[in-house]
Amino acid sequence: MAKVFDHITKELQEFIADQHLFFVASAPLSADGHVNMSPKGLDCFRILSPHQVAYLDLTGSGNETSAHLQENGRITLMFCAFAEPPLILRLYGKGQTILPNSPDWDSLYSLFPQFPGVRQIIIADIERVQTSCGFGVPLYEYQGQRRTLIDWANKKGEQGIKDYQQQKNVVSIDGLSTPLRELDKENLHLGKV
Repeated sequence: MAKVFDHITKELQEFIADQHLFFVASAPLSADGHVNMSPKGLDCFRILSPHQVAYLDLTGSGNETSAHLQENGRITLMFCAFAEPPLILRLYGKGQTILPNSPDWDSLYSLFPQFPGVRQIIIADIERVQTSCGFGVPLYEYQGQRRTLIDWANKKGEQGIKDYQQQKNVVSIDGLSTPLRELDKENLHLGKV
């Protein structure tokens, strides 16, 4: 039932475009570390090429993926069909975090809607593309995207988001530093904080 591809085919790109939800998984190298799995919605995913994808990462309560990518680069993205026909798609690769101070930021950020509370962009170079049947995934009817995260970010404001990120997003639950910690050190050095 499973099929493996060496790139994201045109048909799989169309499947991805039809999905309202995807999942991101990453893990530290430590055997005692926690595996992270995060659901993502909104219009935050882009296919840059048949071998590269990116997603706009909005501020959340943790920043595990970014910490794991900084440590080892491993990332898996998963899409499930919640309508017919059934299908699960996994994209395996190596990722990196792009922060707003990166030379690549402007060109990548221009590909996405301008959401409040943006934290970073995650890019993944895809090494393996695999589908499976998805026969066990239940059928769900899509009702729309939640506005809760957008409303929360608007209420916090730009400085409130930066403060929140420095409180909650610079270290993973396993104690790994995220790239935001380095950005904070750089801003302190330059007198921007």
